[in-house]
Amino acid sequence: MAGSPSPRYSQVSRRRPDGSRVRTGRYLGPIEITPIRAVLGIAFFGSLAYIGIAIVFVKNSAQLPMVTSGLAVLGFLFASLSLGGAIRMWRAWQDGSQASTFLFALLGGIAGMIALGCFAGTLVLALVWRS
Repeated sequence: MAGSPSPRYSQVSRRRPDGSRVRTGRYLGPIEITPIRAVLGIAFFGSLAYIGIAIVFVKNSAQLPMVTSGLAVLGFLFASLSLGGAIRMWRAWQDGSQASTFLFALLGGIAGMIALGCFAGTLVLALVWRS
């Protein structure tokens, strides 16, 4: 039929023989792996590895700027997690889920405090590096 949509782009999810729906996409346990989560995970572990390498293996004048840039990346990462927590908190509040609202507010606030700490460490190390 000319007017029917392609089955590849169908909005109906497939079902198993018992009638339950089939999960689509990639999952790591119960957590769906989205592109944003993949980028945040790579940034987190990459920046921690970068800071660790800078502290352990680099013993010259490049060590301080390397740790500073690693802390800046961690600061942006936790700031984005805090923003995501605020968005999820708002959605949970609109859905009427008080427990989820509290959880996302708490975790987003903790991520925001860690982001501010990372930015403060970046600023201090940048000032020490310039002096």
